[in-house]
Amino acid sequence: MTGLSPFITHGVLTLPQVYDHLVQHVQLTPGHKLIYELGWREYFRHVWAHRGEGIFESLHDGPLPESAYDRELPSDLRAACTGVPVIDQAVRTLYATGYLHNHARMWLASYAVHLRRVHWRAGADWMVAHLLDGDLASNHLSWQWVAGTGSHKPYLFNAENVARYAPAAWHSPGTVVDQSYETLERIARGGDLPAQEVDARVAASSCVEPLLHDTPASELGVKPARLLDARQLVGRSVWLVHPWALRAPPDNLPANTLVAGVYLRGFHQRWPWSQARWAWVDSAMAEITQERWWLDAGELRALLSQAASVRSLDDPHIGPELRALARLDAPARLFSQVDRPCGSFSKWWSIASASVWEREKR
Repeated sequence: MTGLSPFITHGVLTLPQVYDHLVQHVQLTPGHKLIYELGWREYFRHVWAHRGEGIFESLHDGPLPESAYDRELPSDLRAACTGVPVIDQAVRTLYATGYLHNHARMWLASYAVHLRRVHWRAGADWMVAHLLDGDLASNHLSWQWVAGTGSHKPYLFNAENVARYAPAAWHSPGTVVDQSYETLERIARGGDLPAQEVDARVAASSCVEPLLHDTPASELGVKPARLLDARQLVGRSVWLVHPWALRAPPDNLPANTLVAGVYLRGFHQRWPWSQARWAWVDSAMAEITQERWWLDAGELRALLSQAASVRSLDDPHIGPELRALARLDAPARLFSQVDRPCGSFSKWWSIASASVWEREKR
């Protein structure tokens, strides 16, 4: 666990920067597991590029029909009072830190989908709202991988697996996850669900889910459209900093360039964030911008109409809205561009990793 993922998701660090640091200071090779993890992040972006909005629907049939799964997370799971220590600890950690180790993310998703029969989309939407590193492609396609709608089989775990990798407080003997993989496989494919016995003592001390917000808090100082004056942009160049490009602007901008942060209302109404994520992102954005704006795509278009030029950094979270308004710089790449859609990570990796091995030789 490096703790770098929020910085990568929000563009503070690029993948080439992360790779070069790891190679120089930790002496990792291109075949190291951590490099594969960076590859998975980029592969999910590859799938998003080719599937578009399709990543928010099941890529193919899972072990059960879509109608077999509930479309809402059960309240005891959201309140961390299922009585299954590994699940309750994972939910509490998510709320408290905005982060989860990859094992915990998969355990939580597997429990929700296969032992509670919750549709993966409900779980994915809930989790991404609370993650500081919430990347729509990585999050939603990972939930599909666990669910079996983006992989060849459902991902399953049991208490023995938890005991091998997690702290003692997470161990879950005698609970619904303390079963053989054969039993868990049978349940995932339609067998009777085990009884869910919620421990009353846990329920009585359950945690409260943090509120989600689709607008920035007023104390952040982000300007709404009504307070913006397009006249300040007449004849000026503009560099737009968005939540997935939180790094200093390029050196080749004109001297009078306005560096402005932008939050698009439509995105955040669809994908609200926890207060902690708003604070994390806006703190980083405030350090590198002259002002920050809160507006919709139409208001941004009108505001920028008199600017001499507008540039920003491309990213699938916001790129579609910005492409008609700005010249978008391509993100720095670690892996080779793969133009044809690859249905599996291994196929993608066989092509994309060539640039990493070439980088190693230099």
